[in-house]
Amino acid sequence: MFKRYDRLAIDLPKPKFADPNAAAAVQELLGGRFGEMSTLNNYMYQSFNFRQRKKLKPFYDIVASITAEEFGHVELVSHTINLCLDRVTFPGDPDTAPLQPGKDARMSYHYIATAQTSFPVDSQGSPWRGDYVVSSGNIVFDMLHNFFLECGARTHKMRVYEMTSHPTAREMIGYLLVRGGTHIIAYAKALEILTGADVTKMLPIPNLDNRAFETAVKYENKGLSNILYTWSETDYRDIDKIWNGPNPMTGEPLQVIIGAPEGAPMTDLEDRPEEFAPGVSYEDFMEIARRLQRNAGL
Repeated sequence: MFKRYDRLAIDLPKPKFADPNAAAAVQELLGGRFGEMSTLNNYMYQSFNFRQRKKLKPFYDIVASITAEEFGHVELVSHTINLCLDRVTFPGDPDTAPLQPGKDARMSYHYIATAQTSFPVDSQGSPWRGDYVVSSGNIVFDMLHNFFLECGARTHKMRVYEMTSHPTAREMIGYLLVRGGTHIIAYAKALEILTGADVTKMLPIPNLDNRAFETAVKYENKGLSNILYTWSETDYRDIDKIWNGPNPMTGEPLQVIIGAPEGAPMTDLEDRPEEFAPGVSYEDFMEIARRLQRNAGL
């Protein structure tokens, strides 16, 4: 089972300007082959399908706990796309073509189908695919795949960072570069215990330190590259059998934190009357409020 909190992983800055083409690029980090939909579903299905989880519990716990974090990453990238699309169009009579900015945007789907919000597609609008999931049943194969997947995700994050200067997009990417880096190391350490092979000697891939990215520095300074969370108050604690010792990149001590990070307030998207979203007028709202009061016995 999963427990959900109405919080974002980090505080996303509300943008002063929209950038619909930045939103289109960030879609790759959501629904692309190396996007957060892929990391989530790879680890989720591997955790569902894990064999001999009691005998191999530390490895199961690593995959299961990172799965929970990836749900939050999907959420964070989605909200980033939403904020990059904020205030592109304008309310108005249909004959004034209030959605006309959408016809010149690289991804017009944002305006036609999703009311200027995220969707599980890549930067070209192609849907995320279930066959991106690797859940082979072989623990070494799956851990090696996860290491490769996280390195691919890191590469794409770096490239999208270099494609846009939008502050919301860069804030999100800076954070995920740090957190994704912890996952790379986690799978590398798991592989070393399983096989004796030290794949940390290959890191970082690409060969560029996170501190080269301005928005990643504060998260590095907070020590987030050294922390894995259990994402449960009671379970998945055997990750400390793998996640211990020095960080192979920095030499700093690795730390397991029981539970989840505090997070930040959720963004509240404004209505878009020109998109008929959410489709509730002031009068509708007042009537809904009266019905809610009646249902509550007030």
